[in-house]
Amino acid sequence: MQLDLDDIQGLLARGYSSLRHARFTVFAAREPAQGRALLAWLLPQVTTAGPFRAGTALQLAFTPAGLRRLGLPDRVMAGFSAEFAEGMANRSRFLGDLEESDPRSWAWGGPEGPPVDGLTMLYASEPDVLRGRQAELMQRFADAGIRDVTELDDLELTDQEPFGFRDGISQPLIEGLPKAARGQRTVPAGEFVLGYKNNRGQLTDRPLLPASADPQRLLLPDPTGSGQADLGRNGSYLVLRQLEQDVEGFWRFLGQATRAPDGADDHGRKIALAAKMVGRWPSGAPLVKAPDRDAPALGGDNDFGYRGDPLGLACPLGAHIRRVNPRDSLDPEPAASLDATGRHRLLRRGRRYGMAGHGRYGTGLYFICLVADLARQFEFVQHTWLDNPTFSGLYDDADPLAGSRRPSGGTFTAPARPVRHRYLDLPRFVRTRAGAYFFLPGVSAMRYLAQLQDTGPPPSAGR
Repeated sequence: MQLDLDDIQGLLARGYSSLRHARFTVFAAREPAQGRALLAWLLPQVTTAGPFRAGTALQLAFTPAGLRRLGLPDRVMAGFSAEFAEGMANRSRFLGDLEESDPRSWAWGGPEGPPVDGLTMLYASEPDVLRGRQAELMQRFADAGIRDVTELDDLELTDQEPFGFRDGISQPLIEGLPKAARGQRTVPAGEFVLGYKNNRGQLTDRPLLPASADPQRLLLPDPTGSGQADLGRNGSYLVLRQLEQDVEGFWRFLGQATRAPDGADDHGRKIALAAKMVGRWPSGAPLVKAPDRDAPALGGDNDFGYRGDPLGLACPLGAHIRRVNPRDSLDPEPAASLDATGRHRLLRRGRRYGMAGHGRYGTGLYFICLVADLARQFEFVQHTWLDNPTFSGLYDDADPLAGSRRPSGGTFTAPARPVRHRYLDLPRFVRTRAGAYFFLPGVSAMRYLAQLQDTGPPPSAGR
């Protein structure tokens, strides 16, 4: 089935790397009419996955509360995934958001923070252009009477995350998009876009409505031929987590762990240990291809596996990139392992924010990913791979960068001959400061949502 690029929001096709400036805004409308009026104004400006050459882009997403506010009844909402309906804050224990990451202390998205109905994502090539578009948006919020608005601004886009390592190298290639024409291994579109077949040859559950609920035929039909209208088709689940990174604490720990016998700082050992934790050198070169020293020429290399490093002597078994994408190391058969890994891929669209030492939450990353199945993709990776202290046969090793751990600290094991190295009392370097699950609708679905006041809520719905 060919992707309907003009009905899919552009974030599924591109990360807007040419638009280096961005501003995200979360908001809540107290009255349904406010939300519908805002949606009707924004709809013509939403950037699709079709051909793109503009200097700005706009994307729009909604929480379950926001969809209900627009007029979707519970019968329709039941078609969304249970994880989406429950919300990120209510799944904090499963996601490892405990203690300093507890949702009760979140800036937004938590029970004590401002309500969140929706998210706008503005991108621009120039800061002045971004400021102008954002000012227009804020005025529109004010004109509509929407007062619960939180702006999340970020730094200019770079290819480094705050700890100083090259980021954004490993991304899945999606069938049906131009980038997938390179002949590399691809992932079915249904892993990220609802209404298309996923890795199992199935359509992921999504909200379906009887045709009578859409008399104007704004929605696309259910591709299975059921005769129902498909509200979810060409949409995706968007995960947004504001992750504060303790950059100073990270490098301080590394310095203490690698200090020379005379107490002097050993810069080379410090960088090497950081690379062991990440699985790549600061340039992005993978340790499985450059185990002893950084190799900037391999900085963008993504063509590798772990089959030749079964003990983790080059890239430790618990390294960050080995957890989030185990590649060929999950099954004795490489092809079976790649298939298994492919069922848990994330399409990442994150941006860094803040400056070290400034603001309430310092510096960090707006972790953004798009998935079609929150449980099997994002939540599985977070709970079963990142936070799992026994991942790949380890004993007490959660992810050394982003994993949750006991207040007393965690452990990182670096296999070596003749004796492995175990680093104890790792503090938590990344803390969740806010977050929510959103639905990124297709354009047809947004048209339908914008006119619910005219047609009234659908009489019934199915999954």
